[in-house]
Amino acid sequence: MPQSVGILGTGSYLPKDEVTNEEIAQRVGVTAEWIERKTQIGGRRYAAPHEATSDLAVEAAAEALEQAQLHAEDLDYIIVSTSTGDFPQPPTACIVQDALGAGNAAAFDINVVCSGFVYGISLAQALIGDRTDCRVLVIGADLYSRILDFSDRRTAVLLGDGAGAAVVGPVADGYGILDTYLASRGDKNQVIRVEAGGSRLPTSHETVDGGGHFFKMEGRKVRDFVAENVPPALLTLLSRAGVRPDEVHHFVPHQANGVMLDDLVERVGLVNARTHRTLDRYGNVGSASVPVALDDARRNGSLNDGDLVMLSGFGGGMAQGACLLRWGSGQDR
Repeated sequence: MPQSVGILGTGSYLPKDEVTNEEIAQRVGVTAEWIERKTQIGGRRYAAPHEATSDLAVEAAAEALEQAQLHAEDLDYIIVSTSTGDFPQPPTACIVQDALGAGNAAAFDINVVCSGFVYGISLAQALIGDRTDCRVLVIGADLYSRILDFSDRRTAVLLGDGAGAAVVGPVADGYGILDTYLASRGDKNQVIRVEAGGSRLPTSHETVDGGGHFFKMEGRKVRDFVAENVPPALLTLLSRAGVRPDEVHHFVPHQANGVMLDDLVERVGLVNARTHRTLDRYGNVGSASVPVALDDARRNGSLNDGDLVMLSGFGGGMAQGACLLRWGSGQDR
């Protein structure tokens, strides 16, 4: 029988600078009421000038390691999911590795935007395989405040900064990951984008003056993608695992937009699941959304032994990732 793999500990870090809807509304030319009605977002956090993505990631990682009762040198791999890394190179994961003192770990980045944490969990499961001594740190971290166009109210009101982390490793039989679902729609790659700064449009005076380094998103197309693609994916995942939607106890989705999440829950039929939301406090924190919401659920005591938990990430690519797991205290540390 394959080794059961699950989450041993979680952690999160949100910068201290709280940015209210009133502050954003004044900056972008809307009202706080408009932001709340359109998104259900109540606030967000922005990193301090001295903070980079790796700084947020390290804080979340340290907490996850403490909660898992492990040390940095116990890690075999570090996976950082981010679309706002410290530098084009080296990998942000290597900076995190150095800061943590995780000298035994192989470290690398992945960029699947808001789906990346779930992709990282799936990768961790594959890396562990049947190794009972393997531990993987998966981090989702993004710092979007540095690439927001505050003349675009459609995006500037949504995004904030944050990091979430999970330590993944072998767990007792009956617990852990039941199945994962990953999918990409590369034909929709222009729906969410940062156009400049890569090899196609290298940084220049023209790209900076033209706003090419700002985050851009076609909101209606995002909503259509989520409505058309995410419910079938989640239902497929549940069917493969032999689980009915009404048997799921917890739904931990990407914190894109509260109105969108209401629609998603209804379409999937998660009538008995508690949908965990942090967007009221932190907004959309990209790849950090799912792990921040998961850690919040763990912190507030919502997750009980044996509960079925569904993670769902979706966004740029366009891509999506989902994971169904059974939560519990049966970890084999």
